[in-house]
Amino acid sequence: MAVTAQAIPMLSDNYAWLLREEVAGVTAIVDPAEAEPAIAALEAAGLGLDFIFLTHHHGDHIGGVEGLVARYGAKVVGNGADAQRLPKLDIAVHEGSLVDFGAAKLRVIEVPGHTLGHIAYYIADGGILLPGDTLFSLGCGRLFEGTPAQMFASLAKFAELPDATLVCCAHEYTASNAKFALTVEPHNAALVARAAEVTALRAKGQPTLPVTLGQERATNPFLRAATVEEFARIRAAKDNF
Repeated sequence: MAVTAQAIPMLSDNYAWLLREEVAGVTAIVDPAEAEPAIAALEAAGLGLDFIFLTHHHGDHIGGVEGLVARYGAKVVGNGADAQRLPKLDIAVHEGSLVDFGAAKLRVIEVPGHTLGHIAYYIADGGILLPGDTLFSLGCGRLFEGTPAQMFASLAKFAELPDATLVCCAHEYTASNAKFALTVEPHNAALVARAAEVTALRAKGQPTLPVTLGQERATNPFLRAATVEEFARIRAAKDNF
């Protein structure tokens, strides 16, 4: 496993992710809401910073970019089609782009829905998915700009990825998502077990992430929706929950 991912808590419920490629010693931060927690994590590990990967333009995903670039000179990677809403990009990417990350590559997946310019990153060498605010454990992002059909199609792009893929979501929303998910599938044994696990983890102050994609397929009502219409109904219910 050439790439590892470590959660860095930020703000009240954000996670930025520290990526380390072990062969070449390359590092990255994904979606830094703040610079200070990222700097603290890097210094604690004795690391520099080579890249900053952005999934979308919301302030709680880009707020720390300027400070990190000033300190480390890291290269900023983001969706070229949304560059006007992102910090200055050094590497503009699009659907299918492969970004060299030491001995590994990050593949770009365009996933409009939460925002129209939203992208996710997949690292095959390490089995890591960085979905930003597209996919949460037991949930999905609100549709601030996209349509239910767009988000349904975006989530479907993850179907090709292995069950063992580690989903590194950008928020600690799992406990609240579990409460809603149980209203959709109260008799789903895998979901009931996951909800209990989440309650126990949060009671200890521990993160609920990462989670495997296989576990999400068994428990997440948004991934389990079979049609756009079903997805739209669940999303509307969640918005009013």
